[in-house]
Amino acid sequence: MNRKKRRHLKQKLIRIAVLGFGIGGLGLTACMVGPDYVRPDVVSDNSIRAALSLHPERAGSIAPFTLLDFHDPVLNDLIDLAERNSPTLRQAVARLKQARAEARISGADEMPELDAGAKYNALRESRNMGGMADDDYYQVGLDASWELDIFGGNRRRTEAAEAGWIGARAALADARISLAAEVALTYVRLRTTEELLRRALENLKIQEDIAQLTQDKYNTGLTDEISLKQARYAVENTQASIPQLRAQAAVQRNALALLTGQLPGTVDDLLAASTENLVNKPFRYRLQTLYDLPVDVVRCRPDVRSAEESLVAQNALIGAAVADLYPKISITGFLGFESLHSNDWITGKSFMANAVPQVSLPIFHFGALENNVELQKQKKEEQAAAYEQVVLQAAGDIRNALVNLENEQKRNRSARAAYQNMKEASELTRNRYQNGLIEYTDVLNAEERRLSAQEQMIQSNGQQYQNIVSFYKAIGGDTVFGRHVE
Repeated sequence: MNRKKRRHLKQKLIRIAVLGFGIGGLGLTACMVGPDYVRPDVVSDNSIRAALSLHPERAGSIAPFTLLDFHDPVLNDLIDLAERNSPTLRQAVARLKQARAEARISGADEMPELDAGAKYNALRESRNMGGMADDDYYQVGLDASWELDIFGGNRRRTEAAEAGWIGARAALADARISLAAEVALTYVRLRTTEELLRRALENLKIQEDIAQLTQDKYNTGLTDEISLKQARYAVENTQASIPQLRAQAAVQRNALALLTGQLPGTVDDLLAASTENLVNKPFRYRLQTLYDLPVDVVRCRPDVRSAEESLVAQNALIGAAVADLYPKISITGFLGFESLHSNDWITGKSFMANAVPQVSLPIFHFGALENNVELQKQKKEEQAAAYEQVVLQAAGDIRNALVNLENEQKRNRSARAAYQNMKEASELTRNRYQNGLIEYTDVLNAEERRLSAQEQMIQSNGQQYQNIVSFYKAIGGDTVFGRHVE
């Protein structure tokens, strides 16, 4: 090829490239086919405010926080361990990275592709076919291809992939909150069990003293055998509860180890380092501050955000399906060197180039493309219903958490008062029995009521903390629900 022909070919390629880029630029600025996303009008701000009894004048004025802190160093250490080691959390992180990679891959589909290659072609035609020419040649150069996204199909797929990445990020936040909440719930259950065990051992000592006093009275004829056996029954009954409590505590310690991504027994030393039991220190909070929540507390929950991003992604896929109904324009080309001989393979005379603009238009696919559009629309309807369900569930979780907190606080006040009264009554009864003023049956009844009141108080103390954790999880873990008051 002489210099004039090469110059003419280059000018032709430049004109084709300019035309392609012009068409591509037009496509990039044009409106994409398919519906743009609009958030479903599931619930309004006013309906959320009314359903959750939020304070309208203070809604949205609360600063966010990210740490569930009961001023318990051991609990905070366990949550940190879980953040670092939990396999569940690592899975969520891996899913986030996968979604980000998918978004980048989808974005790359909008850009031209360029590949380098080299080849040697050897052809020996059959003499029986009438061919007498052999064809050997060498080729090296760049292959380029670009599908011009005029109707936005690739951009819609990128939009869906980006929504998937944002949804995975929200899912990771939800996994973190759920993990912290589960660690806290298990920790509170363990401390509640340990307190029940400690009180059971104290009660056993009291009951053994009463049984010994009853034995002494029986030996001197001051009481009957029935009273003695009842006293021994009380001792044995308390002893029978101790192994069960120890087993429960062991199971809960093992559960904490697993939640922190470690083998059973690994966190026992950390748990033993606590100087006080959480459930013995009442968590006081002002109930009214629980309603100082932002009005969008429901829609900001990570699981709700994740569900909405799934809906965003599916909405974009409708546009991608619609774009498949329209023509596709692409450009392929080659720029490089080609020669019959290796000694002049890469020289000016061996330079070659070609460009192939191409248009394809779907004509008849037996309804597959149209039905794919309908399929994506119905999938969107499914995602919309799922999103609505998650929103309603979130509102229900928050409302239930508020109700449980209010009623448990009332129960705890009564449980504490009941235990204090029965503790004093039991001490008075034991003193009167020791002085021979009443029968053992009165002591037994008083002691049984004291133990029942004590257990209810301890359970209520622990339940208050569990309800606070549930509330923290229900609001998505990022809204202040009241300050800790010592």
